[in-house]
Amino acid sequence: MKGGNKVGAGGGRSLEGLPDTLITEILEKLDLESLCSTACASRAFRSSVVQHLSTLPSLDLSVLAPNAQTLNHILHRFSGVRSVTIDCLRLETSSVIGILGANIQELNLSKGCLLSYSLFTSIGRSCPNLRVLALELVGEQLPELFEKNLVEMLKNLIQLESLSLKIRGIEHDVYSIKSIQPFLPRSLRFLKLQQVGEQSAIQLLREHLNVGNSLESTSTFSSIPAALLHPPTDLQHLSLVLDIVSDELVICIVNALPLIVELNLEDRTYKEPLMPHDLTNNGIQSLGSCRRLTALSIVRSRQNYPVCFKRINDLGMFLLSENCRGLESVTFGGFSTVTDAGFSAILHSCRNLKRFEIRNASLLSDLTFHSMAGAADTLVEMKVFSCNLITSEAVLQLASCTRLEVLDLCGCRSIADTCLGCLTFFNKLATLNLSGADVTDSGLAVLGGGRSPIARLRLRGCRRITDKGISLLLLGGGTISKTLASLDVGYMPGISDEAIYTIASSARAVTELCMRYCFFVTDASLKALALKRRPLDGTSPLKRLDVFHCPRLSVELVGFLRKPSFLNLRWLGVGLTAAASRKDDFAQICKDRTWLTLCFDGCEIGCHDGWQFHRPQGG
Repeated sequence: MKGGNKVGAGGGRSLEGLPDTLITEILEKLDLESLCSTACASRAFRSSVVQHLSTLPSLDLSVLAPNAQTLNHILHRFSGVRSVTIDCLRLETSSVIGILGANIQELNLSKGCLLSYSLFTSIGRSCPNLRVLALELVGEQLPELFEKNLVEMLKNLIQLESLSLKIRGIEHDVYSIKSIQPFLPRSLRFLKLQQVGEQSAIQLLREHLNVGNSLESTSTFSSIPAALLHPPTDLQHLSLVLDIVSDELVICIVNALPLIVELNLEDRTYKEPLMPHDLTNNGIQSLGSCRRLTALSIVRSRQNYPVCFKRINDLGMFLLSENCRGLESVTFGGFSTVTDAGFSAILHSCRNLKRFEIRNASLLSDLTFHSMAGAADTLVEMKVFSCNLITSEAVLQLASCTRLEVLDLCGCRSIADTCLGCLTFFNKLATLNLSGADVTDSGLAVLGGGRSPIARLRLRGCRRITDKGISLLLLGGGTISKTLASLDVGYMPGISDEAIYTIASSARAVTELCMRYCFFVTDASLKALALKRRPLDGTSPLKRLDVFHCPRLSVELVGFLRKPSFLNLRWLGVGLTAAASRKDDFAQICKDRTWLTLCFDGCEIGCHDGWQFHRPQGG
């Protein structure tokens, strides 16, 4: 210990003699968290860090959820920042307004469960040079306030190029956008809106087309000042989450935006769509006139009702593949009547395809992926969700896809050990999702000896994997023990403390760990994770940990969160554990550790789901 102190003191003295250019070069390589640690550790670096912060062009606080006090403390260090990204889970509107200014060109505010629509107006007044805006808000009781405040904001953002709004509504609420067309900046290229009404979107698109055809003869806008009237925007990227996707909507998009490059449509209907109010082959066929289209996503979500696109079949896919050969990214969800013939037509016709994603396609089988050699050797991402006819044979057919970086087979229950050997030769594979697959310990032994640089691995619900499998995975001598940063072993009855010991001792790069619904994990696992240390700086690497519904964890969980354990932890899912009732103790811990968010409501890691319904402890 004394030797360590001497080294620290000597290090401090030596730092003071470093040239300014070298100090600047060092600081430029550090993230915000590392910069703050450096400023605290060395007096010599403190003034340099403060000066460096004032010159940074961007501020990213997405990895933590600051409260108002922490945010104010950070912001006064950043005088000229142009890009701001903040997790607003604990922030009210008044706190966020303090961020705004004419210097801001990019603003990303996520999880705004406490933010109101009045923020729109404040952004319009304070950020005239804004080019990129992304907001996540919870819907208020009066949806018409959304449209009114949005229009007030758009009147002032004449340089806006990208607008992304996610409004989490209540029950069946959808938000009207029909009156915003005259105020959309002509510079706008990217528009993403969630959740809006189909008829409202259709009216917006029709007015967009009408304004482009003849401004002078359109009486609809007679009450709008002439200075605000301009030709329609040249939108190239459109993303909409709606109550329904229909032929009428798609044809309106094609007519209004013939130069569209990227189109993403998702509906979340509450009932079975009836004709003629549905998407059919006619709507799919109309997309063929969009010659510049490179990215297409059409998804019917089962979030509110178990329903599919029943009026699109192979003919629609054939027509699309013939006319849209330039597609580089394709996502289809809920295409229940399309067979292998239709899906393989896309794979073989689109020679520059980089991303291929299919969800809930009951007729998709291994036949789609036969003869893949040369057909899709450009593939970087392959995602096949909940397609029950897919087996290991489909994965073996991907052997020629040497550029593959993401392979997601979530919910494909017939994927087994036999295909895992071919994955070990993918030297770019960074993300692998085997959730629900029929893999065993033997399969993990194969992965553990491979050279694929897997950073994110999901094994959720793989019931045949035990502690032994985790040991074979991480102690197999392969690459994964060095590269693995995110691991999900949730809903696995074969996982106990022994597996967590292995993860704590061997997976030193892991910063995100999910072990929800692991019934045989005890306090001993948390102790092992609390003692887990980086080899270089001796700190705990874990930033996000999910122990939701681990019933054998005791109230001792509270003690593990006291300093100096888990110093880097930013998010903890602790719901349905014995310690969950100790909210007063947790509140004190969050007061001492202002960057820690505790979630009691079963959200996925980081509160990506459910953030609008609760306010986690720590704010």
